[in-house]
Amino acid sequence: MKQKRDIKKVLLIAGAERNKGRFFIDEVTDFFREAGKEYSLYRVNGKPSGQLNKPKDLNGVDLVVSLGGDGTLLYCARILAGKNIPILAVNLGDFGFITEISKAEWKDAYYKYIENRLEISSRMMLEVCVQRKGKPLSCYLGLNDGVIGTGGISRIIRLKVYITGTYVGRYRADGVIVATPTGSTAYSVAAGGPILHPEMEALILNPICPFTLSNRPIVFPGKEIMEIEVEEPQRTDVILSIDGQDSFRLLPGDRIVFKKSDKKTFIIQSDKRNFYEVLRTKLNWAGEPNA
Repeated sequence: MKQKRDIKKVLLIAGAERNKGRFFIDEVTDFFREAGKEYSLYRVNGKPSGQLNKPKDLNGVDLVVSLGGDGTLLYCARILAGKNIPILAVNLGDFGFITEISKAEWKDAYYKYIENRLEISSRMMLEVCVQRKGKPLSCYLGLNDGVIGTGGISRIIRLKVYITGTYVGRYRADGVIVATPTGSTAYSVAAGGPILHPEMEALILNPICPFTLSNRPIVFPGKEIMEIEVEEPQRTDVILSIDGQDSFRLLPGDRIVFKKSDKKTFIIQSDKRNFYEVLRTKLNWAGEPNA
């Protein structure tokens, strides 16, 4: 028989408050108070961003409960990077591809977790660093993707791509997406990219509306390092975005380095459905009622 997990301190992170989630968040806090657990509630005001405030004390936290949509979970992933703290992601949002545990299931999932009956999914994270004139300027972590795109009127931008020192090609496109397996079901799939199992260790390079139709998505091993150079000149502003939450304005000549981070995100898995069932229902695949 598996040993029970000892949960003493819980951090609740609630996304931007919606009327439909307000009473549920109160219900969750009441549950942990009545259970005699040390807990704290942190509300993410507005659009979550690792550049904004974060909980002051993560020391001793045994479990984080994410209450919101995928954006709240992405925020949790970044502030917990390197902490090895599992996340119980409860979906209060609209779509919830990563946050697969529903409000009706959360308590059952919690009990099964402390009884060591649920597995923890280890997810690869993406490290993105901007270099300007050969010097490091700014670095970010993401769970889903890093996107280089236009910052204003939609115009083609020009980028050169290198993978582990090998020149891959020149991209003229609305931008490019570099996605993790977890992020393969987000912006990348909407732009025609492939779907990867979230526990794989690989990266996707996916051009957005490329001018040359032969530019296709590429999947490459997580051990590879990608460098993207912003060509000179550009006819529009160029922006780097991480998980749709952090952003950085790029200049011609900048180099952006994408690689697998040595940090992971740990998400408690539901036993109600697996990844392939989530794909079928969320994407309304052929044969289903809304296909």
